[in-house]
Amino acid sequence: MMAHAKLVILLSATVVLASSAAHAQYTAKEWPEGPGKQRFVDTCNNCHDINRVRGGYTPEGWLTVVRMMQNMDAPVPAEEWGTVSDYLMKNFPERKRPEAVIIDGPAKVDIKMWDVPTQGARPHDPLGARDGSVWWAAQLANKLGRVNPKTGAISEYTLKSPFTGPHGLVDDKEGNIWFTGNLAGLIGKLDPKTGIVTEYRLPDPNAKDPHTLNFDQKGILWFTVQQANLIGRLDPATGNIKLVTSPTPKSRPYGLVINAQGVPVLVEFGTNKVATIDPDSMAIKEYTLPDAAARPRRLAIGPDGAVWYADFARGYIGKLDLATGAVKEWPSPSGPKSEPYGMVFTKGAVWYSESNAKPNTIVRFDPATEKFQSWAIPGGGDIVRNMSVTPDGNPVMANSLVNQVGMVQIK
Repeated sequence: MMAHAKLVILLSATVVLASSAAHAQYTAKEWPEGPGKQRFVDTCNNCHDINRVRGGYTPEGWLTVVRMMQNMDAPVPAEEWGTVSDYLMKNFPERKRPEAVIIDGPAKVDIKMWDVPTQGARPHDPLGARDGSVWWAAQLANKLGRVNPKTGAISEYTLKSPFTGPHGLVDDKEGNIWFTGNLAGLIGKLDPKTGIVTEYRLPDPNAKDPHTLNFDQKGILWFTVQQANLIGRLDPATGNIKLVTSPTPKSRPYGLVINAQGVPVLVEFGTNKVATIDPDSMAIKEYTLPDAAARPRRLAIGPDGAVWYADFARGYIGKLDLATGAVKEWPSPSGPKSEPYGMVFTKGAVWYSESNAKPNTIVRFDPATEKFQSWAIPGGGDIVRNMSVTPDGNPVMANSLVNQVGMVQIK
């Protein structure tokens, strides 16, 4: 029962596609006929709006999605999985996506990829840890993973509670890896030396989906709770958690970073706003972006304190000056449907991924020249939901649909 309940959350996140809302809704009778239809309708319709599958995937993508569902104990008999997979592949091929626009430029990079050992793990957020290792949240395998970029050695750590849904990642000065339990309403801490996991349950029963987290300079952990419309702070010394509600209803607090002044800065994916939180009073100040259709999803802070954001809905990146509220925006190279997503600022430039371009790209934007440069991610890249930076300044990424993690080595 627990696993089945989690599927309500899981499959909504797994097969939601940006284009699905514009499509007419199908009833069960209107789904294509064929072996596997009834099992598909009966099982999937119990958990989520099955119309979302109409966005489609490649055959490889559908196999990964099926493995994700298997990891979460979807109620399908083992002997029927093959039939269901064939039905999905035949009837819901990948819809047309914008072709990746590759732009040459002065930067030289080497993109290195590693396969995640557990199939259907859905690596969600990456982490460039302080010791040089690269971590990922294996969201649907209930694990955290670690790779040594120098040797390629990989380790996986199983979490304490079943179906935790690890999502965001950050490390502390002692080498512990902190994560959000996106399906379990908790913040967790893994000690890699012992494998021991400590859990901090969120005090509000509605705070079921903690999302992104980061430490401030005083060691306080800040995090977003997307669907519950909350922002929280956790004091690791006491375990005390405080939650505040975003002023804008259904604003969906999403990506969160800490600026040089120790102020948490976040984007609100449910609306066209960026926000800051006073670290003492937890008062929230919102900055409205000029275009009402903007939906910022991830962000990064430049050395001058400017906030850079990825406008997922419009295919733009933008820059916000917190002092003046001034905003400047640039269209992403692969167009309005390129869906800019994971983003970092490193080595004098903004680096981000176009998550709907085919193949996914790594894009570099130079603020000084306002010029773009881009590279195709080997193997397609799908889907870079977040990025991090190693101590030596290289972007790292997790690629959820192709079950990989990667590093952009800047030469």
